[in-house]
Amino acid sequence: MSTSAHTAAGTPKVEISDLHKFFGELHVLRGIDLIVPPGSVTVLIGPSGSGKSTLLRCINELESIDAGRVKVDGELIGMREVERGGRTELHALSDKARAAQRAKIGMVFQRFNLFPHMTALENVIEAPVRVTRLTPELAREQGLELLDRVGLADRAEHYPSQLSGGQAQRVAIARALAMEPRLMLFDEPTSALDPELVGEVLSVMQSLAADGMTMVVVTHEMGFAREVSDTVVFMDEGSIVESGRPEEVLSNPAHPRTREFLDKVLSHEGDGA
Repeated sequence: MSTSAHTAAGTPKVEISDLHKFFGELHVLRGIDLIVPPGSVTVLIGPSGSGKSTLLRCINELESIDAGRVKVDGELIGMREVERGGRTELHALSDKARAAQRAKIGMVFQRFNLFPHMTALENVIEAPVRVTRLTPELAREQGLELLDRVGLADRAEHYPSQLSGGQAQRVAIARALAMEPRLMLFDEPTSALDPELVGEVLSVMQSLAADGMTMVVVTHEMGFAREVSDTVVFMDEGSIVESGRPEEVLSNPAHPRTREFLDKVLSHEGDGA
């Protein structure tokens, strides 16, 4: 189980309370409450536009929140609580403090976002050298180990243009791991890949889960959700409609909206699309 040294026993890895997010007048997240235990895999499913990716981006502050709280390892994200006159006020953290928090949360995007002018290895070690001041020699050694972990030791000197989509996404995972995150977020990591390349990325993610990495994953891959997740969360119109063990939510959903969504998704998969 992946717990940091300062994490108190029983403290959730992620704790989200009454989270609200607006884009203009559009209410995209409506009072989200979610607990992610350490060492667990939580998969977010739901139709496009349901707020899954926005929720993920609120966890690592790529999106600011309008109400509620997000905590990682018990630490309030993006804010600090100040007691004043018997009341608790929330004050925004400095940009430096926010960046320090974000550095501990790895994120893998739908599009790989690799630097095209850098080799696979250079992409992996860029942040450790620049942000954590790791020596280039040690960063290179660790970078090669990470590329080996994702099955790409022989592609270290290849540029992104020389990699398949699946290989590029695995480099992106290695790059996120290079910062030694306490939490990994995946935003539809396979949706931009050709179908035959999906398995190699899911295999790496499954290996991370087996090693105890805490993960929150937005995906349409129901097989991964069924086999790897500890909790499946179904979202619709900015709210959590249903959550539970994968065998409960995916095989015997309690809510009609969940059943409707899964019927469409699973019949689509059954057609081989």
